[in-house]
Amino acid sequence: MLPDDARVVRWAGPAFVLFSVIMVPWTIYLGYSLPSRQLSPHYDIAWAGFDVMLLLVLAGTGYFALRRSPYLAAAAAVAATMLVVDAWFDVITSPRRELPQAITLAILIELPLAALCAWLSYHSEHLEERRIVLLLRRWRAAENRQR
Repeated sequence: MLPDDARVVRWAGPAFVLFSVIMVPWTIYLGYSLPSRQLSPHYDIAWAGFDVMLLLVLAGTGYFALRRSPYLAAAAAVAATMLVVDAWFDVITSPRRELPQAITLAILIELPLAALCAWLSYHSEHLEERRIVLLLRRWRAAENRQR
């Protein structure tokens, strides 16, 4: 954990607020300037690559859960994010004839799994905090006994 006065903490907050403010006009500009239809020469590679990354993140989340690793919270948060992004782009980019399937997969698989990953991230983060508190109490108690 970084102390509150660390240089990174001092500039990260204002920098990310600035980035989000900059994103507002950029997003509006893209919304008006991008074509509603676009052919991409590497569409298949983009989706397959994204799915490989999602596979690796899901596998990593499973691995960290099995190991009760402190990295579980971060891996589960990444998995949740990628699953929501996957559901969004599947639904938005699906042709009309494939839209019901994309919506069904999003509602029944991707979004519930994302919610589970978000819960797992939140829950494991709190478990890790409780472990730290318990360890500190034990350490202080042992220190007090030695005095």
